Amino acid sequence: MLKRIIREPLVHFLVLGLLLFIVYGALQGEGPPAPNEIVIDAERVAYLSNQFERAWQRPPTPAELDGLTESWLREEIFYREGLALGLDQGDPVVRRRIAQKMDFISEGLAVAPPDDDELEAYYAEHAARYRVDPVYTLRQVYYDPGRYDDEWAGAVAAARAALSSGEEPEPVGGSLLPAALTTTPAREVARLFGSVFADALAEAPTGRWHGPMRSGYGVHLVFLEDRVAGHVPPLADVRGEVERDLMAERREAANEALYRGLRERYTVRYESPPSDGASGQ
Repeated sequence: MLKRIIREPLVHFLVLGLLLFIVYGALQGEGPPAPNEIVIDAERVAYLSNQFERAWQRPPTPAELDGLTESWLREEIFYREGLALGLDQGDPVVRRRIAQKMDFISEGLAVAPPDDDELEAYYAEHAARYRVDPVYTLRQVYYDPGRYDDEWAGAVAAARAALSSGEEPEPVGGSLLPAALTTTPAREVARLFGSVFADALAEAPTGRWHGPMRSGYGVHLVFLEDRVAGHVPPLADVRGEVERDLMAERREAANEALYRGLRERYTVRYESPPSDGASGQ
């Protein structure tokens, strides 16, 4: 009986199939996890550890890493159970998060780096964006008009007369403004004293006192020690910044092209007429 069973072709087929299954499993390793199995592999643990280190500037302790792993496991279980219950359907928060992830993925699209000709053409078109501000080195003396009512001009004139005899003028009125600036860009001068004050320095001769010059706080006598004119730097000096900007524009264009391509796969039907610009055309 046993010999007859052994001689059956069907038995041979089943044994051969079993052997093939065993060999395939050995070659492929473990198969995909079962639906209710969660695998926390070394890659996952390394990811959690790296996230912690980026946030806290140190590696996690073993106890902290255990806590991170358990927290991820809890989140994964709740996520799977939520999907099983359909809790992702109609939830604006989940919808937004998934859309944000897709947007993030699309922003990572690989784009070709520019060659020298493309970079030079881009820089020529956007040179004003990389212009270097004028830089000033100065001293200033502040006068509070409120201390003199309408006679502040006389106080400034007296101070200028003192300057002509080699004396240093004394400020009148409290001010938190710096008494001196060293190699300070024009935009920072404008932030501190106002654009009218900064603009007045653009053509003022160096090596002498000027004033009264108005700011948003009052009037000033200003000794302009040095001015370095604004200029557009050569491409070699700002090449890295220019290349980053051009690549960012290309990624944005690729992202938009991806969206447009995906949008063409969908038929959009409005139950009421869309407002201007809402059709996505």
